Amino acid sequence: MTALTRCLQEEASAIAAASTRLDPDEVEAALALLVQCSANRAKLVITGVGKSGIVARKIAATSSSIGLTSVFLNPVDALHGDLGIVNADDVALMLSNSGETDELLAILPHLSLRGTVCIALVGRIDSKLARGCDVVLNASVDREICSLNLAPTASTAVNMTIGDPLAALWMERSGISAEDLAINHPAGSLGRQLTLTVADLMVPALNLRPLHHMLY
Repeated sequence: MTALTRCLQEEASAIAAASTRLDPDEVEAALALLVQCSANRAKLVITGVGKSGIVARKIAATSSSIGLTSVFLNPVDALHGDLGIVNADDVALMLSNSGETDELLAILPHLSLRGTVCIALVGRIDSKLARGCDVVLNASVDREICSLNLAPTASTAVNMTIGDPLAALWMERSGISAEDLAINHPAGSLGRQLTLTVADLMVPALNLRPLHHMLY
């Protein structure tokens, strides 16, 4: 076994373990909030710091691309005016491996004051962030795959892996069709796959009559 194969297997094991740790009732509650969010024409506000912030951006991009309006909120900027983007009907998804991220804890009471429902995607379900949120999704891992057990690796993979199924299940429950998806994917190979028809590929027949008359 190569070192790369070992690391891949360790990450796969972390993802498999995460699937057994998630509380079905909490997952169901999170999905219900997302469905209600879109029904209210509200948005999903996703926030995180550092590597969690990068994962949050990806989840926001995926969610928006399938029709669930989503934005990434930088928690530092949020405290300096960007909280204005959040409305009461919105749902906040907050990512933190430790669940003790100062920046997220700082904006949590302000989200609560707005009446915004908060979902914690955390590595510690006994953390301050988890206790302060309405729904808690357990994204804990036994260890990171780096030799020091420090670099965010398995933990970010698990966060991403939970975010993708949430988006996929929202699509399923909202009845999103290929035609709906095509609206947000007009370009690239996916756009061609969704929107290109045989008529688009046909080359118009040349009208040779004018040329025929010129020759004679």
